[in-house]
Amino acid sequence: MAKFLTTTGTNYHLEELIKGASDRLILISPFLKLNDRMKELLADKNRLKIDVRIVYGKSELQPQEIEWLRGLTYIRTSFCKNLHAKCYMNEEMCIVTSLNLYEFSQVNNNEMGILIQRSEDGQLYKDAYEEAQRIIRISDEVRISLERVTSETAPANKDDDKGTEHTSATATATATAPATSDKLTTSKMGQRLGFKTAQFLERATELGYLVADADKHSITPKGEQAGVEFVAKSRFGPYFLWPQDFQLV
Repeated sequence: MAKFLTTTGTNYHLEELIKGASDRLILISPFLKLNDRMKELLADKNRLKIDVRIVYGKSELQPQEIEWLRGLTYIRTSFCKNLHAKCYMNEEMCIVTSLNLYEFSQVNNNEMGILIQRSEDGQLYKDAYEEAQRIIRISDEVRISLERVTSETAPANKDDDKGTEHTSATATATATAPATSDKLTTSKMGQRLGFKTAQFLERATELGYLVADADKHSITPKGEQAGVEFVAKSRFGPYFLWPQDFQLV
């Protein structure tokens, strides 16, 4: 049976929900602004290679937080226009609440929430999960980035098909870039082969199609021979294109 939560209860169960995620974690909140405790919990999920999806409507991250988030391979962010829902869930629990993911709300505000356990309210959990998936589908997956204006072009970043708009010490987030030919972007190729984007890049690097330098990737001669293409200039920023018949062999 669903359980009513006060401010204290919502904070407690949200932390337990994040810590208890063993397969997936979905965090839907209008404002992307994380306190130190939340960053610590998310970093631990990243170390454990848990699939984390954050959907937000407005980013309030500081430059150092943007750099921190860029380094988390297994955390994906999506922008949803006109988002006002606050819903947090793992594979067994869901919290629908007024609580935002930032410190002021968790410390100073009076909040309410409802805790749903999948084992006790299977249909209710399913309804919440399906709505969360709908919000994810209508959102634009982005790669939060921070760049200084130093040149007109930049090397591809770790999630190469999610572009970077250059700015001066301000956060930008851009949607997945479309293919400019009959080739597929990294995210689309990963989906076709059954990989997440980060996993596909890691596998392509292991097989010698790409070479990694810090959080950047570049094409090797083997990759060029296989038809992998690097697009340096586009309104979405730099990204890779892969032949539709490409195989990780």
